[in-house]
Amino acid sequence: MAHKKVNLPEKICKTCQRPFSWRKKWEKNWEEVVYCSDKCRKNKN
Repeated sequence: MAHKKVNLPEKICKTCQRPFSWRKKWEKNWEEVVYCSDKCRKNKN
């Protein structure tokens, strides 16, 4: 059964300036996440 994902924290990606939402894989280090994807992390210039 699918769950609606409402009220998840959001941040703005430092590379593409788009908002991205919290993901389970970032649960332990959400405060340190600054990029929305590996692609943005690699193209941070």
